[in-house]
Amino acid sequence: MTRIKRGYIARRRRTKLRLFASSFRGAHSRLTRTMTQQRIRALVSARRDRGKRKRDFRRLWITRINAVIHETEVFYSYNQFIHNLYKKQLLLNRKILAQIALLNRSCLYTISNEIKK
Repeated sequence: MTRIKRGYIARRRRTKLRLFASSFRGAHSRLTRTMTQQRIRALVSARRDRGKRKRDFRRLWITRINAVIHETEVFYSYNQFIHNLYKKQLLLNRKILAQIALLNRSCLYTISNEIKK
């Protein structure tokens, strides 16, 4: 009886897996079962941390805006500043406000004076 060779599909799948796990340390980059487990773990962490990164940046922007507001006494509180922005329908998001607060404070004064009117 002649020898039957297996197909290439499983080998191709494992090769793809090896390429993904090539930067992992130890058995996580050598053994197929641990590679699959680590791959699942890495993808779960990546998904979770994408959301966390958004939250972290929002916190950073809020902190920067709040620091400039308190330092210069433009407004009493960050909450009042944002509330009045929305009331006046000045649609600036927190990312842009944080950049303005850091790079161009005179522009922030202008915005705050526009709000106070």
